[in-house]
Amino acid sequence: MCGIVGYVGHRSALDVVLDGLRRLEYRGYDSAGVAMLDGQGGLRVERKAGRLANLEARLDEVGRDGLAGTTGIGHTRWATHGAPIDKNSHPHRDATGRVAVVHNGIIENFVALRSELEAEGVELSSDTDTETAAHLVGRAYRDGETAGDLPASVRAVCRRLEGAFTLVVTHGDEPGMVVAARRSSPLVVGVGDGETFVASDVAAFIEHTRDAVELGQDQVVVITREGYEVTDFHGEAARATPFRVDWDLSAAEKGGHEYFMLKEIEEQPEALANTLRGHFVNGRIVLDEQRMSDQDLRDVDKVFVIACGSSYHAGLVAKYAIEHWCRLPVEVELASEFRYRDPVLDRDTLVVAISQSGETADTLEAVRHAREQKARVLAICNTNGAQIPRESDAVLYTHAGPEIGVASTKAFLAQIVANYLVGLALAQARGTKYPDEVAREFAELEAMPEAVSRVLTTVERVRALGRELADSKAVLFLGRHVGFPVALEGALKLKELAYMHAEGFAAGELKHGPIALIEEGLPVVVVMPSPKDNPVVHTKLVSNISEIQARGARTIVIASENDDIVRPFADHLIEIPAVPTLLQPLVSTVPLQVLAAEIARSRGYDVDKPRNLAKSVTVE
Repeated sequence: MCGIVGYVGHRSALDVVLDGLRRLEYRGYDSAGVAMLDGQGGLRVERKAGRLANLEARLDEVGRDGLAGTTGIGHTRWATHGAPIDKNSHPHRDATGRVAVVHNGIIENFVALRSELEAEGVELSSDTDTETAAHLVGRAYRDGETAGDLPASVRAVCRRLEGAFTLVVTHGDEPGMVVAARRSSPLVVGVGDGETFVASDVAAFIEHTRDAVELGQDQVVVITREGYEVTDFHGEAARATPFRVDWDLSAAEKGGHEYFMLKEIEEQPEALANTLRGHFVNGRIVLDEQRMSDQDLRDVDKVFVIACGSSYHAGLVAKYAIEHWCRLPVEVELASEFRYRDPVLDRDTLVVAISQSGETADTLEAVRHAREQKARVLAICNTNGAQIPRESDAVLYTHAGPEIGVASTKAFLAQIVANYLVGLALAQARGTKYPDEVAREFAELEAMPEAVSRVLTTVERVRALGRELADSKAVLFLGRHVGFPVALEGALKLKELAYMHAEGFAAGELKHGPIALIEEGLPVVVVMPSPKDNPVVHTKLVSNISEIQARGARTIVIASENDDIVRPFADHLIEIPAVPTLLQPLVSTVPLQVLAAEIARSRGYDVDKPRNLAKSVTVE
């Protein structure tokens, strides 16, 4: 959720931390702050509500004297406890002012800890859960068995904390050291030459090093100029996982585009190709990490797909593909609801967990619930070494690369492709498709990057239409079969980016209530299936369009090239390549991404950083 950077090295820590925070501001932008050690016992904290630019203006106003050290931490916040105002901004300090802490996540038992501190006479200056951790670390460093030992003090405090958290801690008496801890919240280490970094995302330090280390659950890392040391919360040496970052700084820059989202939309053919690459070997579908045998897959008698937001819509597409190819019942569940309704799971249930970050709190807890019920879990994730893949029986990574825009685009399409691969892997193991059929389906998938590239040639026309629709009060989206999840995703994008009323409906439900919303001039986007591959559903949708057009709606139709049947019913026709029905979401989603982004931009909104949202939701 929040963006965190820590640095120990030979450069200006302030410069490194601020540069890192700029790349992580998509993770949190309610406030920002830094804490810097000057190497001579001085610790200075500056923080400000609002975007990072507000903090930089504050630094210019008060001067940067005392911020010239080579050790420091920084934070961009997405508010959970306490309003996004100056006093709740991170870093937080203890009563002595010698400890500074930044934090991502939620400390669930902070009320009890705060009461304990207040009973001792500690005066807390914020409304946050984070400040309790700062006071607890300060107390542990001053007194008791961990006195004078910052790593031991942090470990002792972590053992008392409940919830999901990343903590990064500095102390004025410990120049040249930063201590960080994680539980169910992302944290990576960057290893450079005479310098070491910690951050919530490798984008923070990719300019300086590609050598990274993924921390495990309940681990503490101490970073110095010389390197890093990892232990568990009890001080025992622990193993972390080194990896090499396979993308560079340019992947996190706009590349000449007006906003990251448009750049990422245009990167979708590459994201699809990268996600498919290496998954068809010697005539067989293979996953990235598989701790399940073919027999385990043959034993599956039911599939649950669990996800949130756009990932949930990718899961809805998966249902159509898996049921069609594998003849298995599939239920798609919002991860936030899954474990609270007591789903029926057993050893023969396969749970497919979809999460771009691999740290989504609701999905992670749903995975843990499924594992407790002995179900097998297959994770689809865009982040190597994240917590959900770690706790799963099999993993399929989407290789979409970093996605800076908060509203998902290329990661969403990569998730859909990954779901198709899961469906083919199941069909292959269960024998519901012959090897030549699996090979043919994979070949059709391999053709999709080129099909998406063709869609991208329509971007400018769609952007022009977005500008026309910018003053609309609402937009409705209709679809049938796999077009229905696409309609839901199109509506979600418009809500996320343009803050306007948008709803997606299964078109067959129109006469059961939603048609009452139709009025003169209301834009209605209709996702059409191929008239060749799905003629029955196509005919039904033409009737639906006729019904809404008769009531004055302005129809925007996404249809296959050369679909002359629907042309007379479209006030605006957006043509996409004719592809197999099950694969159509990969091409029909793209115009809706562009449309939402352009409507939002025309309304004067920040497309990359929509209000109240963060890229990775690591709290429930």
